[in-house]
Amino acid sequence: MKTQNRILATAILFAFCLTPYFAAFAQDSEKKVKMKDLPPSVQATVREQSQGAMLRGLAKEVEKGKTFYEAELKVNGHNKDVLMDVDGKIVTVEEEIALTAVPSAVKAEIEKQAGKGKIQLVESITKDGAIAYYEAHIKTGIKSKEIKVGTDGKLIK
Repeated sequence: MKTQNRILATAILFAFCLTPYFAAFAQDSEKKVKMKDLPPSVQATVREQSQGAMLRGLAKEVEKGKTFYEAELKVNGHNKDVLMDVDGKIVTVEEEIALTAVPSAVKAEIEKQAGKGKIQLVESITKDGAIAYYEAHIKTGIKSKEIKVGTDGKLIK
């Protein structure tokens, strides 16, 4: 009986300790939405950004108490995600690009970081209308990692 009580007490303590983590997770969430659920200004931005593209999905995200909307697009066979604020202003654009399309210093750093791994995906990350950095998804065996490289070719930690 004492062992069962200890186990129960440990489980309760464990759950109590994790409560702040679950609360934080609950605050940052993403939920699929439909175009009609978006504010009019966000709808206008989505229509503008999706011209010539296939709209794959829409989501409403809450991050650190702020609401954002994301449009997932397919443009000329590659993925493009557009993150907007509640006023429809574009915050970030993540766009899949070919490794050959990045500056040579960026390509060299991505290949260096990949080593013998396989570069699965490269994306440009645009903020305020300019590319801020590049992200590469690399797989080595069963492990996957994501790296960020600045436009100057330097690894961002």
